Amino acid sequence: MPRPGSAPRWAAAAGRWGRRLLALLLLLLAPGPGGASEITFELPDNARQCFYEDIVQGTKCTLEFQVITGGHYDVDCRLEDPDGTMLYKETKKQYDSFTFTASRNGTYKFCFSNEFSTFTHKTVYFDFQVGEDPPLFPSENRVSALTQMESACVSIHEALKSVIDYQTHFRLREAQGRSRAEDLNTRVAYWSVGEALILLVVSIGQVFLLKSFFSDKRTTTTRVGS
Repeated sequence: MPRPGSAPRWAAAAGRWGRRLLALLLLLLAPGPGGASEITFELPDNARQCFYEDIVQGTKCTLEFQVITGGHYDVDCRLEDPDGTMLYKETKKQYDSFTFTASRNGTYKFCFSNEFSTFTHKTVYFDFQVGEDPPLFPSENRVSALTQMESACVSIHEALKSVIDYQTHFRLREAQGRSRAEDLNTRVAYWSVGEALILLVVSIGQVFLLKSFFSDKRTTTTRVGS
């Protein structure tokens, strides 16, 4: 038989572990102060689209972009600080990544341009990371080492971040590959229709040409009197 008072102690221990597990899950799911913007948007021909972000001095930022569909899969990109100083400028890039540290407080502007294209619109994806994600368990707030459960949660958190990055990368590749396949399919369809029309015209021409070979030609005879 269990000793008196053992059940309450067991229940209290289970409650403490349950609260710890809930706290760890909340830490895993809660967003940190480091912000990130991931947007996929349509960029029409002869158009320019700009985005703005308020950044604190000393913050490390990363801009990564990729053209998913349209034309030669390229755009112009430029990044300016609050004073209008050019930090980054590239023309006709399919994809690129740029990392910088904010030199002052203010609103930073980055723009994507498709002004060099006359009739082709583009689909552009970009990821703008502001700051770095804080650790789940900051060392300065702790007086003891991480427990086994906390270490496992940190490992899972890092693995999930890697999984998300890989999923985003492969989604972009899949979208770009699908766009290329659809474009190729359209070109093959148009080429097939053109070949069919050419074959039809040539066949009709051959029929009329052969018919002209076997048609009766009237000849005139002129008698010359002696």
